[in-house]
Amino acid sequence: MDILIIGGTSFVGRAIAQSALREHHVTVLNRGLTPTDLPATVERLVGDRSGDLRCLEDRHFGATIDCIAYRPSDVDRLAEALGDRGGHHVHISSVSAYDRPPVGATEATATLYADDPALADQPVTGATYGPLKAMSERRAVARFGAVAVVRPTYVIGAHDVTMRFPYWVDRARRGGEIAVPGPRSDTLQYIDARDLADFVVRLATTATTGAVHVAGPDPAAGYVETIERVIGHLAPAGTVATVIDPELVVRSGLAGRFPLWPGPANESAVDVNSALALSLGLTRRPLEASVDEVAAWWNDQPRPDRWLSPDQEASLLRASAAGPTPT
Repeated sequence: MDILIIGGTSFVGRAIAQSALREHHVTVLNRGLTPTDLPATVERLVGDRSGDLRCLEDRHFGATIDCIAYRPSDVDRLAEALGDRGGHHVHISSVSAYDRPPVGATEATATLYADDPALADQPVTGATYGPLKAMSERRAVARFGAVAVVRPTYVIGAHDVTMRFPYWVDRARRGGEIAVPGPRSDTLQYIDARDLADFVVRLATTATTGAVHVAGPDPAAGYVETIERVIGHLAPAGTVATVIDPELVVRSGLAGRFPLWPGPANESAVDVNSALALSLGLTRRPLEASVDEVAAWWNDQPRPDRWLSPDQEASLLRASAAGPTPT
């Protein structure tokens, strides 16, 4: 099958392209700005979905996988350029498109954010990302008809441009005393980019329709427990994980330095049911396999400035050891 991937060179799109290449001819469309290690057998189209998409004129594909639709207008421009020549359409969305989903929500019991036309042209931020994703989903259905909508939770793995999970892999490798924000009741779901990619290609080639969660484990794992698994698998002997009182993390102004942390009250966590995806063929590798892949890829790259610095961590650990501040 000829598969068109919108995106295709960065993290999730790259993983999808690598998966599809095993059995299909792959074409990727992007602006040509992101360095890529995709093999020469991948056809590359250069275009900008906010402007010139003439590269799609007279092209036909068996399936189209859209990895980078963040606004309804993104969907509109692709639909206008591709028309009905894209084959089966797979739209990559996110569980962030839900408005406060209940624990264990299925695709039928969770509710998307309502359309808000006032947001359509707003910058994509933490506050607008979810509502814009929900609006983009609806637009994809309106423009392409019977589509597959994929809603993953946090995606982990090598080539992670978000630099969230790599923080914990890098920190575990360095060992010592590691600060992990509590409470233990916080939860986390994740999916390896390779497992997500294999599943997306499966949906594309089987012309599966409808919305589906891609997440694990079910039910959600503990956030602290997950980080402790990373540490236990990778860290040198003598490494210690110290769970920090969440209120101390907030008071210290370091909450934003701990990637994937759902906060003191688990307010940003999502715990969705992935039974439908499993019935459709989703497979999920162990967390440790994801850790190994990230460790091999990350190696000794420079640490991003937004990560918790060693000095900040040491200060937080000292404050935690000192106990509550007298009132």
